[in-house]
Amino acid sequence: MENARVGIVAIVLLAAFAPRAGAAVVGGGGSTTRDCLVVFDAAVNLPAAKPKHVRCTDGDPTCDSDGVANGVCSFALAVCANSTFNPSCTLNGVESIVVDHAQDNGDPKFDPDFQAVQGSINAQIDPPTTQADLCTTATTITVPIKGPVGNNRCSPRRKKLAVTSFSEVIDGKIYKDTDKIKFTCVPDPNVCDPQLLYSGTFDRMQRQIFNQSCALSGCHDSQTQAGNMLLDSGASYGNLVNVTPNNFAANGAGWKRVDPGSTATSFIFHKITGDLPNATYGERMPLNKAKLNKTLRDVIELWIAAGAPQVGWVPGTD
Repeated sequence: MENARVGIVAIVLLAAFAPRAGAAVVGGGGSTTRDCLVVFDAAVNLPAAKPKHVRCTDGDPTCDSDGVANGVCSFALAVCANSTFNPSCTLNGVESIVVDHAQDNGDPKFDPDFQAVQGSINAQIDPPTTQADLCTTATTITVPIKGPVGNNRCSPRRKKLAVTSFSEVIDGKIYKDTDKIKFTCVPDPNVCDPQLLYSGTFDRMQRQIFNQSCALSGCHDSQTQAGNMLLDSGASYGNLVNVTPNNFAANGAGWKRVDPGSTATSFIFHKITGDLPNATYGERMPLNKAKLNKTLRDVIELWIAAGAPQVGWVPGTD
């Protein structure tokens, strides 16, 4: 029995430290003389001649780490400092590494995946350091497809991660390395169907509307909770249905954030359509962005009219 346990532990350890399928170390751009300060380790495949970005079809196990066509590509990314991958670059000694849009401070481009990458860098590389080939463990970068909208149309979506690093003083100079990597998620043409991607109408709303357009930095995420409303997964339903809005005018009109069965008295419906009586009701949502796609506005309208169920499919939303 003891030998069996040792064997199991060995297999688990080998799996944990085995190289990821298709992973390769690449510089993220800029001068080759300084490109070794920070590099990326990912399943790059684009362009074919000299790959430095990742383009993946949802569910492709060679690049989508969850291996499931579920409307979201999960890309594994590690970051390495003081790399020896390119012999022509001999710089060694990273002073700082900063990931763009990694702080939840109202930045409209804040991304929790980027925050996780920065956290891994801080904890596992911990600049300044001169240790060669010091890498983080892989962080998951998630990129949802666009859609389904209209007659079940889906299209690719892209996310770009950018990192800026500075060297320690080397031969009287400080070197700067700016690196970028793009992740593109291409929909599986056989899975662009709400019933294949979501478990029900509200799940579709959460993942396709709230997660992508509302629960963002400076809006209705856990950090900001604009209007005292949180639309993160697991919290949104209780923050919406039969809840009195903070807005004084909507409150005075007797509206609810979501009034089951009535779009006329559901504040969220007026906010996403922009059909607001006057300026005291606030601005259309998403704020300072394009109006929500008509297909998704229709989903919200039908869901409210059907009584705002938390589970199951409302006809016309599937």
